[in-house]
Amino acid sequence: MTRILPAVTFVLVAAILLGAQTPPTYQPKFKGDPARSDSEAAALGYLRTFLRAQKIYKKKNDHFATSLMDLAKTGSFTRRMASTTNRGDYTVKFTPHKEKDWFEIVMIPKQLDSTHRSFFAKMDGTNHRDDGVIRADDQKEADEHSPILKPDAS
Repeated sequence: MTRILPAVTFVLVAAILLGAQTPPTYQPKFKGDPARSDSEAAALGYLRTFLRAQKIYKKKNDHFATSLMDLAKTGSFTRRMASTTNRGDYTVKFTPHKEKDWFEIVMIPKQLDSTHRSFFAKMDGTNHRDDGVIRADDQKEADEHSPILKPDAS
C-alpha cells in the first residue's frame, strides 16, 4: 500500500500539470495568414469562399445572390455551406439589400475574445477599393467601421 501511494500521487500531479498547460499556439495555414486560431481560419475560409461565389454569381446573373441557397453550387460554395448559418465556433449573419443590389456578411463568434474575432465584409459593386474587404473586431460585432483585417506582426 505504501508503494502504491507515491505512484498514484505522481500520476495525479502529472495529470494536473498536463491539463494546466496552455493550448498550442496557432500555426498559420499560409504566408500572411491573419487568423489567430483554427476557428478563425475556418471562419475566414468560409467568408472568402462566400465572397468569391458572390462575385461569380453577380457576373453570371447581373445581381448579387439574396440568399445563401442561391449561392449553392456557385464557385466552391457548396449546398452544405448554404444550408446552415452555424459554422462551428461562428454564426453567419448574411444581410442582402435586394433593392439596391448590395449585401453585408458578418461572422460572429459564439465567444468573442482575441482568438475569436468578429469579421465583416460588404459588396455593393461600385466602391471597388472597399468591395469585399474583410474587417475584424475583437471587442464587438465587426461592422464597416472596424479596422481592416491584416496579418499580426510577428
